[in-house]
Amino acid sequence: MPVSTTARPRSVWLLTDGKAGDLAQCTGVAEALGVPFEIRTVSPKPPFSWWLPFGPTDFREWENRPDSPLRPPYPDLVIASGRRAAAYLRRIKRKSHGRVFTVFLKDPRTGPGAADMIWVPEHDALRGSNVLVTVTAPHRYQTPKLSELAAEPVPALDRLPQPRVAVLAGGNSRHHMFTDADEDAFLSGLKTLVADKGAGLMITASRRTPDRLSTGLQELAAANGHFFWAGGPDNPFGHMLAKADAIVATADSTNMIGEAAATGKPIHVFHPSGGHRKITQFLNRLEAMGAAHPFPGPLKTTTYEPIDATPEIAKAILTAYASRQQQDKDGAPR
Repeated sequence: MPVSTTARPRSVWLLTDGKAGDLAQCTGVAEALGVPFEIRTVSPKPPFSWWLPFGPTDFREWENRPDSPLRPPYPDLVIASGRRAAAYLRRIKRKSHGRVFTVFLKDPRTGPGAADMIWVPEHDALRGSNVLVTVTAPHRYQTPKLSELAAEPVPALDRLPQPRVAVLAGGNSRHHMFTDADEDAFLSGLKTLVADKGAGLMITASRRTPDRLSTGLQELAAANGHFFWAGGPDNPFGHMLAKADAIVATADSTNMIGEAAATGKPIHVFHPSGGHRKITQFLNRLEAMGAAHPFPGPLKTTTYEPIDATPEIAKAILTAYASRQQQDKDGAPR
């Protein structure tokens, strides 16, 4: 649901290097703002890509080049995410003579001066007077959207027995590695849910999911009449969240778990080998809030107040934008 305010930007760019996670966060915030937006994608080539976010932007993408992602007219607001986009955001600010209000999602690695406003999750260290901190990340699944998705018929999901459990399988990452033992434990835990609770599983795997685990999930779904999304244009992820009575997610993706927390449904977290202090801090926080539980373990179906930072982030952007507009009107120094 768009945030209401009297001072609202009329045009917005979403600036990323095309990574799905970064674009999803920017899109979620833009949708909460309720303002038309354009997607602008930067693609710096070596050696420029090696130097970012600290070094110069790729001159082949400067605003005076054909098909430049920075080509004017500039919007009122730019929301950026991803280290490659940080340097381009600085360039837009400079080339617009400071007129564009800039927002960066996540730590830009260059300090709080990287944008007019910065959002970071609580488990990141960056702080400053222009830095907004929340427990979870922004996303596209706010309460009104989830209610809409829950009501939409999806026969492949609606036919499943209850409790329906959304299974969000991630994969190997910089900090986590699925060993054979991890994969077996994850699959065994799901089989126990089915045997003990008669659960209907709605399973999705990511591009990072190891082949052995993905095959095991598909075989589990096929043998027991569960749902497995094998990819394609109609991603049912939002419907799975909305229709779930409980959620099982792997600990390697804080974004995925943050999206799950917006449902108010219990999240059962599986920890593959490895880990990281920041991720542990994030999961401990959700556990203290009553949202996260260990997996394998007893199935929880008790709900909690949805944890969704997206409206808060959108409101903070509008407040900061309105303040800047008033400063410009009054001629006050920035």
